[in-house]
Amino acid sequence: MSPSPTDRIITLDVLRGVAVLGILLMNAVSFGLFDPAYFNIAAGGGDDIVNQAIAVVGEVFVDQKMMGVFSALFGAGIVLFVDRVGARRRHPVLLGLWRNALLVVIGVVHAAFWDGDVLIVYGLCAPVLFAVRRLPVRAVFVVGGLLMTLAAVSGPLAQRVVNASGGAGQLGWFWVDQNAEASDAVAVFVIGDGFARALGMMLIGVGLHRTGVLLGARSDAWYRRAALIGLGLGVPMSAVGVVWLAVVDYSWRHALAAAAPNTVATAPITIGIIAVIILALRRSSRFANAMVPVGRMALTNYLMQTVLGLVVLREVFTRGEQTRLGLLAFTIVVWVMQIVWSRLWLERFAQGPIEWLWRAATYLRPSPIRAGRVDAVLPE
Repeated sequence: MSPSPTDRIITLDVLRGVAVLGILLMNAVSFGLFDPAYFNIAAGGGDDIVNQAIAVVGEVFVDQKMMGVFSALFGAGIVLFVDRVGARRRHPVLLGLWRNALLVVIGVVHAAFWDGDVLIVYGLCAPVLFAVRRLPVRAVFVVGGLLMTLAAVSGPLAQRVVNASGGAGQLGWFWVDQNAEASDAVAVFVIGDGFARALGMMLIGVGLHRTGVLLGARSDAWYRRAALIGLGLGVPMSAVGVVWLAVVDYSWRHALAAAAPNTVATAPITIGIIAVIILALRRSSRFANAMVPVGRMALTNYLMQTVLGLVVLREVFTRGEQTRLGLLAFTIVVWVMQIVWSRLWLERFAQGPIEWLWRAATYLRPSPIRAGRVDAVLPE
């Protein structure tokens, strides 16, 4: 017997909804601008004060952080899946491995259209999470923190190799030229950094789940402290990387090294954002009811963002000619569409279409697509 799709935890759905909408803020840059502009805010999107301000806010508050929230939720979801399925059927880990192998397949199809896919990384990290899920809470926090530290250190190390090996051309598509190859050192950095950050935040998410943080089990006072400490430590740290690059005029000689402060800041800012979201949902049922449907259809919405981004920003408009303000306007329009359509869909069906297909393939049989109540039913 499989767990019911209506057996949901509101807090996780709200967090997932905010995260999938937030991810579009950075992915829209990848859809609408050339690759260097994603990493180098001086490489496109407008150089006036408004567009540069949007870029800086995105670097400090969004880049890595929304993926950090999503990664933490993925780690929590692995533990939750094993606990729920294990109570109803045998071999939950084998089923979980099969489920995440299917996620890799979805990611491969997604990556065939857009090279910014994260589903492959998530699916490949899943076996590690299954293996370490029973470690003591302190251990998962420590290992997660070490992986985040490794990701931060990898930038300066790769920078030393690049600086010793040649000129700006070494950074190719990463920093200077969409059509130029990047060196092996840059490629290894990008891949290693992505896996280390994702897995690190997943492990931290396992710890946050097991201590009740992601479930909203702590007091308001605890979440207020977490928000103040996380954002208070992380935001200035993340800003260091932005200022660093501005001071050196976005020199290629600092491109990889200057990513380190932002990576170090990712975990505290992510925890701060999680705390703020939980405080917000406790105070507004409207906010919760808007985000719950988006979160329940997070996979469908994530993939639909790619479809909309590629069609609108690369086919209807010309890639590379957008401003960051224009990309922000696109993002807000998509947010409204996904909030509305997620609610309308779940008023008729129990799951999003991709979630339903993934579930059917996981259990090798289709589940009923019946209508279900989507209200979070929280007091104002």
